[in-house]
Amino acid sequence: MDTRDFSSGTYKQQYQYKSFVPAPVNIEWQVSDSTLINLLSQADIKIGELNAFSQLVPDIDFFIKMHVSKEATTSSRIEGTQTNIADALKSMENIDPEKRDDWEEVQNYIQAMNGAIEELKKLPLSNRLLRNTHLTLLQGVRGKHKQPGDFRKSQNWIGGASLADAVFIPPHNDDLPDMMSDFEFFLNNEHFALPHLIRIGIAHYQFETLHPFLDGNGRIGRLLITLYLVSKGLLSRPTLYLSAFFEKNKSLYYDNLTRVRTHNDLNQWLRYFLEGVRETAESSIETFRSIITLREEVEHHSILTLGKKTRLAQRFIHYLYGKPIVGSQEVAEELSINTSTALRLIEDFIMLGVLREVTGYKRNRIFVFERYLQLFE
Repeated sequence: MDTRDFSSGTYKQQYQYKSFVPAPVNIEWQVSDSTLINLLSQADIKIGELNAFSQLVPDIDFFIKMHVSKEATTSSRIEGTQTNIADALKSMENIDPEKRDDWEEVQNYIQAMNGAIEELKKLPLSNRLLRNTHLTLLQGVRGKHKQPGDFRKSQNWIGGASLADAVFIPPHNDDLPDMMSDFEFFLNNEHFALPHLIRIGIAHYQFETLHPFLDGNGRIGRLLITLYLVSKGLLSRPTLYLSAFFEKNKSLYYDNLTRVRTHNDLNQWLRYFLEGVRETAESSIETFRSIITLREEVEHHSILTLGKKTRLAQRFIHYLYGKPIVGSQEVAEELSINTSTALRLIEDFIMLGVLREVTGYKRNRIFVFERYLQLFE
C-alpha cells in the first residue's frame, strides 16, 4: 500500500460508545510522495552524522546520561509533570516534598530507558520488552495501580471525563491482543523493504492509536522511537530523543496524530515526524560540539592549573559530566575521599569558574556545573 492511500481504520459499536479499530500495519508499504522522500533523505543523513559524531566523542556514556535525563524530564512534562532537568539531577533529599512524586516519575523513566537499552542486548524490540519497560516506568508511582507491565484489560479513552464525552476511544481490550501482535510483527518484519524512519514513524502512530496500557502510553511510545533506532543499528548509542521537538510543537504533535485517524493523512504525520528527526539530530550534533569545546577548555586549561590535584580533579570532572549537580558528601563518597578534601576540591572548581553554589546556605550546599547543564536546558 502507498502511504498516501492509507485508510486508518473503522469504528466498532460497543455498549453505548464506539471504539476505533485501526487498520493493520504489518503490510507491504510504498512511499511515492516526493516531499516525504526528500525529508527522509535529509533525516537519514542527519542520523548518520549523529551516529558517526557520537562514536568520536570520548567517554560518550557520561553525556548520554544527560541526554536520558533530559528526555525523561521532557517526555514526562508532556504528560503533566513539573520537574525540570535541574531537579531531575538532584538527590531526593534536595527535592521539595511537594515535587517528589514528579521527581520519582522522572527517575522511573530514566531507569526504564536504561533498562530497555540493556535488555536489547538479549531481547528483540518486542511486546515483552515494552511490557517490562512499562513495569519499571510505573513501579511505585502514581500509575502503580494501573496494571504496570500488562496490556490493559479494560477500555480506556483520551480526553473528556468519561467514555460519553471522550475525544478519542482506542480499540476495545478484547481486540487488543491481535492488534499488538500485528504491531510487533511490523516492527521486526524483514520480508519487505521499508526505510527504518518510515517504519518507526508509522509504528509510533499505531502505538499511540492502540493505547495498549492504562497509563504511560505517551512515554512508552516516545521511548519506543529511540529503542527502535538502537535495535536496528541506526544509532550505536541512544543519542536521539524526540520529546523536546514534540513538546515544542505540542499542538502539531497531537493534531498530526489525530489527522491520520480523521483524514487518513498518514503522509502529513510522517512529514512532521521526519522533520522532527532531522531537527533533533542536528540539535544533538550541536550539543556534542559544544560539549567538546567546553571540555577542551575545562580539562586542558582550567584543571591543569591545579598541579598535584589534577588527577583527582579529572576524576571529579568526569563525574560531573554525568551528574552536574552535587553536594560535598556525595563527592566525597563518589571519589572515596574525606569530606574536607571534597570541600577543598569543590572550592578549587568554584575558583576556576567550573562550579557555582546555588543555595546560599552554610550547610547542605548544592553546587552546579552551570555552563554544562545549560547545554541540555
